[in-house]
Amino acid sequence: MAGTDVSGLTQLGASVEAPATPEEAVLERVPSGHSGQDYVVRFTAPEFTSLCPMTGQPDFAHIVIDYVPGEWLVESKSLKLFLTSFRNHGSFHEDCTMQIATRLVDLLAPRWLRIGAYWYPRGGIPIDVFWQTGTPPEGVWIPDQGVPGYRGRG
Repeated sequence: MAGTDVSGLTQLGASVEAPATPEEAVLERVPSGHSGQDYVVRFTAPEFTSLCPMTGQPDFAHIVIDYVPGEWLVESKSLKLFLTSFRNHGSFHEDCTMQIATRLVDLLAPRWLRIGAYWYPRGGIPIDVFWQTGTPPEGVWIPDQGVPGYRGRG
């Protein structure tokens, strides 16, 4: 069995400073060893943080990213660093969510990708953001994201 080609990676196995902004973050990819098969890869970031661009106050989300790879897989350390780069980044919930989704689509050209960003309420209103590239491939098992809608004290 051939190993995954990691020769082009710059962050895996190295000490890397967290990027200051999402624009500075380097997302890396590796070849998929199973590009002829449809399967789902799920990443869950249960403690995603960004800043409100108006108040500078922290915003928190539980983000679930599902994708069906084509030729590429996202390298997980680079994804973690990319998501961490939002920690001091001022942007609205919708913008953060779509920045993540479009960067991944641009990098990976997946057969299908969806993102569910479940933002915790501040000011009493949760703002959840959902997006996908289109219809998922037929026959692929895609589990529910398993995040209940916000109910507050009700």
